[in-house]
Amino acid sequence: MSRWLTRDDLVPGRAMGLLHLAPDASFGFPLRPELTAQALRTAGVGERDRVVVALAEPAGGLWAAAAAEVAEAAASVGPRGRMRLHRALQAVGATTLVATPTGAMDFLARLHLEFLLDPLDLGLRTVVLTGEIASKRTLGHLAAEFDARVSEVYSSPFSGGALAWRAAEDDPLTPLADGALGFGALAKDSMTDGGLAELVVTHGEATMRTGHVTSDGRLAHTVGDHVLVRGVWVSLPRIEKALSKIDGVSGWELAVSRQGTLDAATLTVTFGRESLVKNPMWRSRIQQALAALTPISIAVEVSPDVAENSSPGVVIDHRGHHLGRDRALV
Repeated sequence: MSRWLTRDDLVPGRAMGLLHLAPDASFGFPLRPELTAQALRTAGVGERDRVVVALAEPAGGLWAAAAAEVAEAAASVGPRGRMRLHRALQAVGATTLVATPTGAMDFLARLHLEFLLDPLDLGLRTVVLTGEIASKRTLGHLAAEFDARVSEVYSSPFSGGALAWRAAEDDPLTPLADGALGFGALAKDSMTDGGLAELVVTHGEATMRTGHVTSDGRLAHTVGDHVLVRGVWVSLPRIEKALSKIDGVSGWELAVSRQGTLDAATLTVTFGRESLVKNPMWRSRIQQALAALTPISIAVEVSPDVAENSSPGVVIDHRGHHLGRDRALV
């Protein structure tokens, strides 16, 4: 009988081989390119292409290695610095860009607004998006602006390797191989066919819940104790644990939005004593605690209201992505 697991069950100290380690070290899994080279070929990348990968490590190195098997050349430059990315694309003579959806949109916006450059001058023929839930019309907008073939690839949050892809905005995800990806019911440990379903990956005798939820086969939401922000999974239990060690914190709210091209996260903390509301030392302690948990920048706000009784943390996702922590209640 298959065991159903979540990322919290993937203890790094038990994993073997070269590991894909979460930024907060909350889970570890063997780093595997799996079907990534095939995904690039399916997206249109060929032996005459030159690929620049703008993804965070270790996914960036994995994708660049897979691209080197398919294309003429490949380089991983990381997700930061849009001007640096522009120079890298020119220096490599790139015909293909691999990036997150928001990263590609932010790069495009900066080309227009800050650098006053024409995206067509880059000569990109292919753009591959992965690592996030894309906003509506992202694929079509990028295709028109770069005059390129744009596709989206679903990568495993455990290994970083590609598992499925889609070529257009309205297309459902198509697994790159039979059995590579499954659809699990949210409320019980069983497979399902349609509607809302959680993507699951089979590893040996275990079925692993990814936290990604599809709606009629299209990646649309997340669920569980981790929230996806800028391509990084933020652990809610770890936030709870860190804040519980800070005296005076009685409640918190994590708000995530995508008002521009990138995700933004803000943690609003409620104190149990009036003397802490305007105390810069307590605010600094919270900022330091968050910095130790995740590489994602999370702004800290303090509620002007005081609540003596403790209350559970709340997540408000203005993007409409996160459905809740309890799968059974979705």
